[in-house]
Amino acid sequence: MAGLNILSQTPSPWQLSASSYSLRFRHFYDFNFNSGDIKCYKIGPPASAFSSQMLPHLSNSSGSGRKQGPLNAVSLTEQAQVSSVDDLYDFICSGPLINKIGLTPEKVAKSIDKWIEYGLLLCRLFQLNQLSLNEAQKIRIYHYYIPVFLWCEQEILQHYSKFNEEEEVPPLVIGFSAPQGCGKTTLVFALEYLFKITGRKAATLSIDDFYLTAEEQAKLRDRNPRNLLLEFRGNAGSHDLPLSVETLTALSKLTKEGVKMKLPRYDKSAYNGRGDRADPSTWPEVEGPLPVILFEGWMLGFKPLPPEVVKAVDPQLETVNKNLEAYYDAWHKYVKSWIVIKIQDPSYVYQWRLQAEIAMRADGNPGMSDEEVKDFVSRYLPAYKAYLPMLYSEGPTGSDPEHVLLIDIDEGRNPILGC
Repeated sequence: MAGLNILSQTPSPWQLSASSYSLRFRHFYDFNFNSGDIKCYKIGPPASAFSSQMLPHLSNSSGSGRKQGPLNAVSLTEQAQVSSVDDLYDFICSGPLINKIGLTPEKVAKSIDKWIEYGLLLCRLFQLNQLSLNEAQKIRIYHYYIPVFLWCEQEILQHYSKFNEEEEVPPLVIGFSAPQGCGKTTLVFALEYLFKITGRKAATLSIDDFYLTAEEQAKLRDRNPRNLLLEFRGNAGSHDLPLSVETLTALSKLTKEGVKMKLPRYDKSAYNGRGDRADPSTWPEVEGPLPVILFEGWMLGFKPLPPEVVKAVDPQLETVNKNLEAYYDAWHKYVKSWIVIKIQDPSYVYQWRLQAEIAMRADGNPGMSDEEVKDFVSRYLPAYKAYLPMLYSEGPTGSDPEHVLLIDIDEGRNPILGC
């Protein structure tokens, strides 16, 4: 392959569609690749993503006056380090997910144009200088987001192949099981963007959207007065399972143009952080036909264990474990493809949460103290310690191993070769 400048080519109409998409949304996204955090600010129309320089020119501040952080675009007057197609090809092939998603160097070579286009779109989404990506940015885009997107596309095609041409095809539900703080929400955000840009509608849901109302959560707390794991939302038992069934069933019927529904959302800031279901008037609306649903959550796919196993981890977990028995029918049976993000040590969750709170405090925003973070994470660690080993070894409840993508990540939230 020739060593061409991958970003000096004339943009195609397909590439230009990314610019019009971003103009419609008129948001600025400040993304930290180290923390996985993403912040959204409404601003005026951004500069064209595909100008003569193929580079969005950004200032050091967002539209709200906040400093942008570590991903400021390089000034146009600075010398940019531009990769060749050969360099990019070699970098892609070195990624830890290539073999897992069934790609070979030959297949990557044949689809290199698609990798370039997807990379440009993600750079546009995150307001990155695609002429000069640092190592962390290249890893996150070409070793993580794009490979996962390609795997999801394969899963959708396989799903559609099971139906006759005249049949209405229900959307494929892809479940994302990943610990808190590991960047799953931003991964899903990037995937949803790529789906929409490439012509597929996608609905996104989190298990957080199905938390009990504040009133029902208070009743759960009163019924379990000495169980700290059920004092606040989070563990099995703190979700409105009938709402889950109602929502996922209705989404499965979004197969025709013009059929619409609203997706439930939860307001974590209500009642001084105790949270409550958001007002339905604020819920986003989706319209069919809907090919894919991206469903994410920290405990998605957890299986109930023998009582003596969970009791050995934490006696308070026994009630949570009993509650978990109802979750297959409410959540897991709807999920046909799975992405499981694996961490080596549950203590990463504490470290990631602490990093996020420290960053919030440094920005002058309210954040939990170190002790509050420790207390918060302690309510989830028993479940991680009890359920993650089986999740990693056997897969999610009711899953087909042929449709499970297990992604090992390191402490920096980047994919690595599994053990």
